[in-house]
Amino acid sequence: MPSGTTTRRAAAWASAPASLSPRERPVETEEEAKAMKLGDAAGHGLRYGIVLVLLWIGSMKFTAVEAKAIEGLVANSPFLGWIYGVLSVRAASAVIGVGELVIAGLMAARPVSARLALAGSGLAVGMFLTTLSFLVSTPGVFEESLGGFPALSVLPGQFLLKDVVLLSAAIWSFAEAWSAKAPEPRSPWTC
Repeated sequence: MPSGTTTRRAAAWASAPASLSPRERPVETEEEAKAMKLGDAAGHGLRYGIVLVLLWIGSMKFTAVEAKAIEGLVANSPFLGWIYGVLSVRAASAVIGVGELVIAGLMAARPVSARLALAGSGLAVGMFLTTLSFLVSTPGVFEESLGGFPALSVLPGQFLLKDVVLLSAAIWSFAEAWSAKAPEPRSPWTC
């Protein structure tokens, strides 16, 4: 037999409009409300954490130090290696930096436009998939003194591995913006 709380919760869900997402439906307990607020704060932390990382690292791409630091990663990439045939190391780094800054700006626009955040998050997913591909294309990722795979070198191996978390956060941001940009169901009787 269901408890009173379970019955009340089921009744609240049943009376809520079907168009509401689970996050918009009635919350039964104070603990559920706190958990929802914590989840919302974590989501903001994920999105704006990526924005911070991209602003910082994207800005660094305009320096000679950063251009030189990414040269080996880019040169060995099957997706980006061609760029040095077209641009200098510094110019290629600047182009990558502009891309990172644009992605950060699009993602940061979430409070005013879910569509812009969706575009930025989608681009971030592609960017982090590209940087994760460096794990297999860049020499020195695996620490040979420890027998190679699965032992990662500090640089570039462990440096690149963090992008698994950034990719996951970008996917979450994409999904959240996608669900927010979905049009509301409309009645044929409304304008």
